[in-house]
This record gives sequence, C-alpha cells and structure tokens, in this order.
Amino acid sequence: MSVAVFEREALSEDEQHLVRKLRASVGARLADRVGENTDSAERQRIGRVLIDDALIAHARAALADGGLDVLNGQAETRVARAVFDALFGMGGLQRWLDDPEVENITANGHDCVFIHYADGRKVQVGPIAASEEDFVDLLRTIAARAGTEERMFDRAHPQLNIQLPDGSRLFAVMAVSDRVSMTVRRHRHMAVSLQELSAMGVFDLDIAAQLAAAVRAKLNILVCGGMGHGKTTLVRALAACISPEERLVTIEDTYELALGKQHPDVVAMQARQGNLEGNGEVTQADLVRMSLRMNASRVIVGEVRGEELVSMLNAMMMGSDGSIGTMHASTSKQAFDKLASYAIQAPERLDRAATNLLVSTALHVVIQLRRLRDGSRVISSIREITGVGDNGEVTSNEVLRPDRQGRAVPGTGWTADTADLLIEAGLDPVVLERSARAGWSL
Repeated sequence: MSVAVFEREALSEDEQHLVRKLRASVGARLADRVGENTDSAERQRIGRVLIDDALIAHARAALADGGLDVLNGQAETRVARAVFDALFGMGGLQRWLDDPEVENITANGHDCVFIHYADGRKVQVGPIAASEEDFVDLLRTIAARAGTEERMFDRAHPQLNIQLPDGSRLFAVMAVSDRVSMTVRRHRHMAVSLQELSAMGVFDLDIAAQLAAAVRAKLNILVCGGMGHGKTTLVRALAACISPEERLVTIEDTYELALGKQHPDVVAMQARQGNLEGNGEVTQADLVRMSLRMNASRVIVGEVRGEELVSMLNAMMMGSDGSIGTMHASTSKQAFDKLASYAIQAPERLDRAATNLLVSTALHVVIQLRRLRDGSRVISSIREITGVGDNGEVTSNEVLRPDRQGRAVPGTGWTADTADLLIEAGLDPVVLERSARAGWSL
C-alpha cells in the first residue's frame, strides 16, 4: 500500500513558538477567570475570548515593532485553533480526532505521523508537536486530563494506556523505543446494532438474526480477530441485543466498550496499575472474581490476554450465562490453542486436558472476524463448541466457514439442540433453512 504525504495546515516554527507563549499566558488568565463550578462550555467560551484578546495584543505589538511578525488570516486561525486545542482538547491530535473518517493515528516520534482512514488510505502528515519533549508533555497532559485516573508516563512508567473523551484508545511508549511512539485507535461506532453492521457488509441479515438469537438464548460467546478487525464494535452490537432488565459488568484493561451508552444497567470496571511501590494493582482477573459478587446477569471481558481467562470461564459456568469475551486469534480454530496457552500461564496452571474440558463446558460459540484486502471487515467464521473428543481436544462445528474471499458462508450448520435454543429465543426457522444453502441472504 502506498503512503501519501499530506501537510495539513502545519504550524511553522515561529507559529509553534507563539502557540507555546499564548498557551501559557491564556492558561494563566483563564485560571483567574474561572472557578471550580464553571462548566465546560463556559470555560471554552471564556477561553476563546481570551485567545482572541491575546492575538489582538500580539498584532498590536507586532505592528508597533515594524509589522514583521504580523500574522495573516490563515496563520492567525491556525494559531488560535492550536492554542484552543492545547487548552481544551488533545493538542496536535485534536484536528485528526475531529475528522469522522479517521480510523487510527500512529506516530513514530513527534514528526513522523500517519493517519489511517476508514477507506484504507494511509496518509503521512505534519508533526503533532514541536519536539520530542513537547510530544511527551502533550501525552502527559492528555493522561492527566483524559484518563479516569492520572496515569504516569516517564522512564519508570514507559507505557501509557488510556481512553480519550471521545472513546478512542491511546497507547504510547517511551524509553523502550528509539523514539516516543503512539497509537490512537478510533471507535467510530460507539452505539451500533447488528442490523447496522449488516448494512455495512460485515455479515448478512441471516447471520445477524442468528447472532441476535444466540445472545437472547444466553450462549457464551468468544469474539476473535486481529487488531483493528472490529471485535469491540461487534461486542457493542451483540450487547445491544441484551434485555435492558439485565445487569452487565464489563471488565477491561482500558475503558473502550462504553456499553452504558446503550444499556441502562452497566457496571464498567477497569484494571489498575500499582503505585511506585508496586501496591494497589488490580488485575482483570481480580475484576472478574469481583464480578461474581455483583449480581451480574452477564460478564463482558473486553480482551482476554492471560490469567483472567480461567476466572472468566468459571464466571460463565457460575450463573453469568450469555457472557462475552474477546481475544486475538487468526482463525476460530486457533482460538482453542490460544486459550490453552493462556490457561497454563494462569495461577491455576491448567494443563491442556483440563483447559479443554473447561472451555467445552463454559463456551458455546466462537466468532471470527477478518479484515479483507480492500480494508472491509467481515465475519469469516462461526464455530459451535460441541464437547471434548476421545483425544482430549475440543470438538466443534464450523457453522459458517470462510469462502475464498474470506466472507462467512454456510458450513456444517448448528447442532439440533442449539438450533432448538435459537428458535426458542425467537429465531425464524426459515433462517436456519436458508443457512443450509450456499450464499448470503439479502
């Protein structure tokens, strides 16, 4: 894939210097003008007034000095926006966060920045900070302002993992890489339904109907796929099928799911880092165990990566039917190998045989997402877990399998018992009949 280079209203060195100067002066005046009870909208209104005043004062000073530093209209607009973004937004990131077509932002240092668009384009743009030091300062400011709790970012804490106010996920590293590096993953579909994903071409309407019935039937589901393949978005759509009367507990390393935007009874829990002495750490495994005491109808784990796996599977067997988890895996069948590798690393140190027995008892469905060559995301496979074979391995039916392009097409079909459960949950039997024939429904 070729990478276009696009300088979008990049600030000149003099403009960057002026932004830093005005940010400090306007920030100090703003602190004097507002109080703790001033709401965000009023703070921003006052901020805009102060920025305009500061630019007028700069213009007057420049004219009195011979006019060499007078800003033209475009430069003044760039500086005003940069100062505003620095005070109220995400600094040099804000203009990209404001673009609804931007999907991901990556930076290898302050001046090697790439914008990834929803249509598959990758564009290199101008710097998002004046220097590496300013880049670190920006990330620290974002951590203090945007996170639910302040997260440190220095040589002793070389990684930063937070959710931004718009739901995007920011991850950055320093001291362990040659340059400060950052990735921002956008979530363009914060509240979405299965029907909407079907309209986007992720799967057909018959698959949407089967997934909705699986959720209503309280089957335990594992959503798999690579990074950026749409796992979080699909979980949101699945959760939209859950009755508002149910109580959900979500467990994440960093808040991303935001199910409270579409469900009335959600307890969102986030893992916590330890302090400088290493005390106070709360892991995802700890949170899963806590969820068992919270009267949760379902437990939803944002990403299974290790020791929380065994706790999650136990939760699925202890009354939290219809729970959902996500995991990185290349195929729906590979998921079983990854589950076994995680389980043996957990404190319980489960061997392969014990893990397979637990998986076959707790999990019902594995959904595999895939990103096609044209950048589109699709469901490529749905696998129904049926038990453990004589060889001790998990047995399954690939209900839907990938075709040559990678899209899901009918495979072996559901077992009779699961088909009955789906029909009892409201699935039209005609859908199952159509699914036995090749091709997508309209």
